[in-house]
Amino acid sequence: METLKQEAIKAISKLPESASVDDIMYEIYVVDKVKKGREAVKQNDAVSVEDLKREMQTW
Repeated sequence: METLKQEAIKAISKLPESASVDDIMYEIYVVDKVKKGREAVKQNDAVSVEDLKREMQTW
């Protein structure tokens, strides 16, 4: 399993040489959110699609 740092480096290395600091920060943000989402699913701390649909109907 890759560390967060390894995942971030991998994502950043795919960016073009002309990438801005904002582009790099966005990639790191996405890597972090995906990692946290995967951890939440492993800990059964995620909202099911059905629950989300029910919640959205109350909006």
